[in-house]
Amino acid sequence: MSTTEPSATKRRLILLVLVGSQLLVWIDNTILGNALEVLADPTHGLAASPGQLQWAIGSYTLVFATLMFTAGALGDRYGHRLVLGVGMAVFGASSLWAAYASSPGELIAARAVMGAGSALVMPATMAVLTWTFQGAARAQAFALLSSAAGVGIAIGPVLSGALLSRFWWGSVFLINLPIVALSLLGIIALLPEFKPPAARALDLPGLALSVSGLGLLAYGLIRAGQVAAWDRPEVWGTVVAGLALLAAFVAVELKARQPSFDPRLLARRVFGGGTAGLGLLFLAMTANSFYSAFYLQGARGYSPLEAGLLALPAAVGVMIAAPLANQLVRRTSVRAVTATALTVAGLAMGSWSLVGLTTPIGVLEVLMLIQGSAIGMVIAPVTTAVMGTLPLERAGAGSAVSNTVRQTGAVLGIALGGTIMSIVYRSSVTPSLAALPAELRSRALVSAEYARSLGDPGVTSAANDAFVHSLHVTTLWTMAAALVGALVLAVLLRPATAPTPTPGAPATGATATGATAPEAAAAGATAPSLAAPSPSPRP
Repeated sequence: MSTTEPSATKRRLILLVLVGSQLLVWIDNTILGNALEVLADPTHGLAASPGQLQWAIGSYTLVFATLMFTAGALGDRYGHRLVLGVGMAVFGASSLWAAYASSPGELIAARAVMGAGSALVMPATMAVLTWTFQGAARAQAFALLSSAAGVGIAIGPVLSGALLSRFWWGSVFLINLPIVALSLLGIIALLPEFKPPAARALDLPGLALSVSGLGLLAYGLIRAGQVAAWDRPEVWGTVVAGLALLAAFVAVELKARQPSFDPRLLARRVFGGGTAGLGLLFLAMTANSFYSAFYLQGARGYSPLEAGLLALPAAVGVMIAAPLANQLVRRTSVRAVTATALTVAGLAMGSWSLVGLTTPIGVLEVLMLIQGSAIGMVIAPVTTAVMGTLPLERAGAGSAVSNTVRQTGAVLGIALGGTIMSIVYRSSVTPSLAALPAELRSRALVSAEYARSLGDPGVTSAANDAFVHSLHVTTLWTMAAALVGALVLAVLLRPATAPTPTPGAPATGATATGATAPEAAAAGATAPSLAAPSPSPRP
């Protein structure tokens, strides 16, 4: 590990590079959502089915999630600066491939490679930030990263909408290339190399088990939406097989001397509780963004650019609330701010169950502003608290575990959200299609987009009504996930009470509840400053 501390000016420049790298990942997380309606179009897109669209998003997130901990180990072994640069290069090359994909399958493959690039970027970014900044400065840096998320959320839909209004759908991926070029220049010129003195071994068995397990689980959930049933062997069989492989993955990692994905970190109250809460938040966020894109462009008929502009209040809310959350945490606690904010976010998501085809757009704008602001008050403080429980030499491993759980939540959000919508849509629209010829009926059952393409006003009306009903049902499930996340934060981020010292007893570094001193500080302190890193590596 490098021991030279960067100057204040260089730290600011390093933060700028890291924010740019994160910005790219967040832009790509949102930029495709605005293009889903176009990709589903048989004339102007790739005629992608709902299942293929789920995989276009899910393949990226799946690879992102399952390669995250391996990327953390690579950073520990070869240096996080090098891994960050390689990740950016892979991301740029696969963006170019995705832009010129000629079929849904090719697009899914390109998106999977983009996910690999993002997986290399994320743990390296978090590790370099954790090493470069300490104390209150680190909390502020995490807040700026969360603001970058808000900027990415804001820029992504607007950029994609503007590009789709003038160019073909592939242009939404070409926008990544100039950001990649600038980030690579900053990485080469500014970032110091950082790697712990004891590198972790690559965990190929764990990688194989996690990829296959999460892949089978996602496939089973998405397949349920395609066949509109949960009781078919290809659905429940793959789900059960995926869960079994994931259980085997955890067992293997628990026995490993140097696990790339260390499940023991999740046993820490603050780290595990905060990570679980963020995972549930990402599940709800991803599902909400998936169905809201189809609502705005499909059911309401807005153009991609108009839909992107309409989503701005949510992004603005994230940008404003992230730094505000730090001020609130200083006055109260991480637990009070984040549990309350996630509760508000969940209720705002559930309010989509009251949205219809004629709901005033101003109501939606207010709803999205509240939702985005609440989300912005969760991500930065919880991330700060979670990373604050770890010493520097565990930063790569900790960020890998935390981000893997987040992205797993996103995978499940896409799979569950899209599947619930598909099943409810089919069951709702089927009675209205009885008079159609079999071929047209089968097309209309695929999705509301396919039904509208038939050009029959009666079918379009029935499809819109069925879509809105499926939207209402899905939003309630989304709200439930967010509220469970809020409960987890309220219970597990509670301040720990120090034990009453016994006269003559030696001092210990743990609290009465079993939380370590850094965990207690991160959860219950009135300021979000992180515990000082341990001066020597843990065994």
